[in-house]
Amino acid sequence: MTVNKLKPGMPLIRQLLRFSTTATLLCGLTPLAMAGEYEQAKRIYDRLVGVPATEAILNDMAADIAGGDAQAAAYTAMEDPRFYSVTIKNWVTPWTNEEQDVFQPLNDYTATVIGYVRDNKDFRGLLYDNVLYVGASSLGLTPYSNSDNSHYQEMETQNVDLSNPALLVERVQSEVNGLPAGATSGVITSRAAAKAYFYAGTNRAMFRFTLINHLCNDLEQVHDTTRPPDRIRQDVSRSPGGDSRVFLNSCIGCHSGMDPMVQSYAYYTWVYDEDADPEGIDGHMGYNDVGQLDPETGSRVQEKYRINANTFPMGYVTPNDHWDNYWREGINQLLGWDSTLPGSGDGAKSMNMELAHSEAFASCQVKKVFKAVCLRSPVDAADRSQLDQMIDSFQASNYNIKQVFAESADYCKGE
Repeated sequence: MTVNKLKPGMPLIRQLLRFSTTATLLCGLTPLAMAGEYEQAKRIYDRLVGVPATEAILNDMAADIAGGDAQAAAYTAMEDPRFYSVTIKNWVTPWTNEEQDVFQPLNDYTATVIGYVRDNKDFRGLLYDNVLYVGASSLGLTPYSNSDNSHYQEMETQNVDLSNPALLVERVQSEVNGLPAGATSGVITSRAAAKAYFYAGTNRAMFRFTLINHLCNDLEQVHDTTRPPDRIRQDVSRSPGGDSRVFLNSCIGCHSGMDPMVQSYAYYTWVYDEDADPEGIDGHMGYNDVGQLDPETGSRVQEKYRINANTFPMGYVTPNDHWDNYWREGINQLLGWDSTLPGSGDGAKSMNMELAHSEAFASCQVKKVFKAVCLRSPVDAADRSQLDQMIDSFQASNYNIKQVFAESADYCKGE
């Protein structure tokens, strides 16, 4: 073994660097070059998992990065269960409530999104599949209930490993919550979403927050006063404050497109005891199946679709759950509707498929992942070019959202 000695006349800093390089080689590491990859690995792990990684994992990730495969390093990080129980849960939870509060317990909405990410499922199906993720029966949890969230809160209390397919399991939603198969619509008909957005009101909230959470557009962004107003309901005044110009220049811009789509939710509501439980905490989703008639409407349409009918009696009276997408024409063509779909149909499932198969849906998911991983929104041409590439990759991967997390981590790993 060669022993390094200080050499007279050689600058001390050069001699120290010689010793450092020799020690590095003796430890079996690539001299100096690995430092950058190691820091990149650490950043990827921190962004995807949120906690420090072991040295062994970081070395393995750094080796992948040094070999030119940073996405493999990202997939290694995503094997940590906390990627699902912390990162994905925190990413999803604001979608489940109007306040967009991240500090909410696990529920059937968040658990189902976690399952879709983990299992590399077509992320579009999140809005219309007959799927719900629940805890395995082997866990001994309180069974899933349409009236409370105990099942999922117990999963969280017990720190169930959500990355394990044997513990968080995919189920047929209609077999879990009792809805007819044709009435299920992914997370839209989860208990958590129903409690948040079918509670009281007119069911417009469900549509608005689906636009916000899954197409990254609020009603102001899709405002279009050129669409026909023939499907706007009776509860919308045609002359707010006695001025019809307000309706023609403002109200019509949202309601002319929204109301024909919200008609798809006409048979859903949130059932609760207004006196004993005014917040609807212990309520459950109601759905009028074939033969079930609302006593106020005399049809399957929920009473809430006829509230404030005297505001404008000549307005549209909802007869069923048939919907039409008026935004396939006009400025909202830019949302990129799927030309293979008819643009109309019956019920929530087909309407949410219309939303999920739009270009706006794909773009929205990529933007949200980019912000979650990079901790910022896109700011320049390079970022926007990267987003375009990731949208193409997302679609080419059969809408595998985990691929987007990997590519975002690669892009934002630093130099």
